Amino acid sequence: MDLGLWGKAVFVTGASSNIGRATAAAFGAEGARVAIGYHSAKDEAEHTAELVERGGGRAMTVRMDLGDQASVEAAAAEVAGAFGGVDVLVNNAVAWPGFPAPGEVFETVPVERMRASLDANLFGHYLLTRAVVGSMRARTWGRIVHVSTGLVQDGLPGASPYVTPKSGLHGLTRTMSRELASAGILTNLVMAGFVVGERDLPAEMIAKASAAAATGRTTAAAEVARLIVFLCSEANGNVTGELIRADGHFLAPL
Repeated sequence: MDLGLWGKAVFVTGASSNIGRATAAAFGAEGARVAIGYHSAKDEAEHTAELVERGGGRAMTVRMDLGDQASVEAAAAEVAGAFGGVDVLVNNAVAWPGFPAPGEVFETVPVERMRASLDANLFGHYLLTRAVVGSMRARTWGRIVHVSTGLVQDGLPGASPYVTPKSGLHGLTRTMSRELASAGILTNLVMAGFVVGERDLPAEMIAKASAAAATGRTTAAAEVARLIVFLCSEANGNVTGELIRADGHFLAPL
């Protein structure tokens, strides 16, 4: 199937590994021009760029700090300058807020940690989307996907600094869909499950995660990537405002 992505300008954040890397590579296989956003793993981002170009696409890398407005806006301008605008945005990056202290609950989370996570994992995505959507409006075509987690729907004790900003993306997706669809811009959200990816995780943890999914296994990064690429393609002509789980109906046991 021709997804109509040849030559499209795509910006994937958090693309130096895992879901972001698989997504960037999948866009490359469709002949897209892909900007690979990263925070600190420059070498890994360059490896992703090699995968994109090996698959038939063009690639560039761009450093950004989602918690810094100037950095976000500079990254958006750099990509737009190189590609002449942005057709597709995948907000995949996450600034991990850290694991909770023993016995930590939402009211004992350090305020600074919660605020930093909100800035990076919600406000940063908002700022980047705001910075690139103008070129989509000008072309009367665009696709945006936010990557979130099913924990927003299910909850997980001790995870409020992670889940709270992710939940904001759900509301943002619904609102953006209503505001942007008339301009030819479709906005959706994908909830990824427990993705092992390139991480070296204990076998016991992987076994527990597999048992927690209705499918009895963890999710592959490439599976999430294929869904994202479809939602961001010409093949998707009328799916917008949807919050889609790609996690094998996973319920966190960890």
